Amino acid sequence: MAGKIDARLDELGITLPDAPAPAANYVPFVQAGDLVFVSGQISQSSAGLIKGRLGDTMDVAEGAEAARRCGMSLLAQARAALGGDLDRIVRVVKLTGFVNSTPEFTDQPKVINGCSDLMVEVLGDAGRHARAAVSAPALPLGVAVEIEAVFQVK
Repeated sequence: MAGKIDARLDELGITLPDAPAPAANYVPFVQAGDLVFVSGQISQSSAGLIKGRLGDTMDVAEGAEAARRCGMSLLAQARAALGGDLDRIVRVVKLTGFVNSTPEFTDQPKVINGCSDLMVEVLGDAGRHARAAVSAPALPLGVAVEIEAVFQVK
């Protein structure tokens, strides 16, 4: 039986990807008490990696879509961590977003909003979170965005 969050995803027309496998020597998530720490998820779609540099080859809207895709992977990892039951999420505690951008680019918060907005769309008030949005001169595999998350769960 699908839960409330799965029903909300269906209502929004969002299909979460399979939880991506780690790209190096780490695990995709760790649960400590009532917190689930999800490793950084890089921007990718069904077509492959979303690469680019904000302020150079990508604009804010493209960056925000890349961040939204990171958010979909974060939810997919949370689903895996929670045995398939996203309704166990109490709230998103914190997102930390890294944006591959030029030194002159200063709209990192607008880019990471792509993920933040998704969390609120899907989880309502439980999706509101603390956050950091940081510039990076390069990210793994040349991707545009990487975001990690902490979820409180029951």
